[in-house]
Amino acid sequence: MVQQNPKNRVNSEQYARLKAEMAAPYRGLRQFIYIGCGASGFIGAIVFFSQLLAGRNVDSALPNLALQVGVVTLMVFLWRWEQRRQKRS
Repeated sequence: MVQQNPKNRVNSEQYARLKAEMAAPYRGLRQFIYIGCGASGFIGAIVFFSQLLAGRNVDSALPNLALQVGVVTLMVFLWRWEQRRQKRS
């Protein structure tokens, strides 16, 4: 029978973290991407909204504003979906 070396044993906290990472790999990376893209979309929405308020390039600013709002909406949806999946686990 092979005995494990006590130095190589994993404590229960480390085991739980490793098990959670196996269940949902790259969760932290996905959440970082959601935050980064959401922040970028929010900043873009502010820029295009201010262009609309100033009345400059209305023909191009309106579709760009809609796109930025869509990006922010998508990131919020994905973030909430990720949180719901995490609570189920």
